Amino acid sequence: MSLFPSLSLLLLSVVTASCSETEPFESPQKTCPVNTCGCPGISGFPGKDGRDGAKGEKGEPGQGLKGVQGPPGKLGPSGNPGPPGLPGRVGQKGDPGECLGCPNEEAASDREARWSELNRIKKLLIFLLGKQVGKKIFFTNGVKMTFEEVKALCTQFQGLVATPTNAEENQAILDVAKGEAFLGITDLETEGHFVDLTGQSVTYQNWNDGEPNDAASGEDCVMNLTSNGKWNDIACSASLLAVCEVSI
Repeated sequence: MSLFPSLSLLLLSVVTASCSETEPFESPQKTCPVNTCGCPGISGFPGKDGRDGAKGEKGEPGQGLKGVQGPPGKLGPSGNPGPPGLPGRVGQKGDPGECLGCPNEEAASDREARWSELNRIKKLLIFLLGKQVGKKIFFTNGVKMTFEEVKALCTQFQGLVATPTNAEENQAILDVAKGEAFLGITDLETEGHFVDLTGQSVTYQNWNDGEPNDAASGEDCVMNLTSNGKWNDIACSASLLAVCEVSI
């Protein structure tokens, strides 16, 4: 008998016995083939995570019901003020208000009565002492004063020293004064340049012959002569009748 067949049979017997000791014979799925079966190895460590893949396209909206709206968030900071808007339309005039501290109707009636009486007295004074020409009223107190005193007197009546702007007003001053009176005309600022008390150049003039002559080198005021209503320059410190004018 040859030696090689006997050796092959011996190796087969060793392999078969080894496999029978490791796994029960009853598990046919793990029965090792004669020439490929070996012992199972121990599990290795987990492998490293792979890289994230590319982001996919946005999917279609779902078909479910819309959720309930959440609570409002916190109030943000105030923004910068915007430009002013266009003005609105003018509203209708409202009803007159009530003044708690104002006089009652009876007091208002008394005040109107007093004003009416004052107007009546003013008209009486104009009739007795003054004369109206156009929108001017000329009046006098019949007292002689310096030019500065006449100005102060007329200011108390919210008026001016009588200043004629035409022949009719010049004659009215003459009729009221019935004497020599100051006119509201001077050349105090510039010698020879006569202006009214508002600084305006006079357009109407009625000088007597040879006037103004500044005879005493200080005749800076103007007077109205009683004889013919002509004008004469005179010192402002002289005492003449006071004639005032007020506008109505």
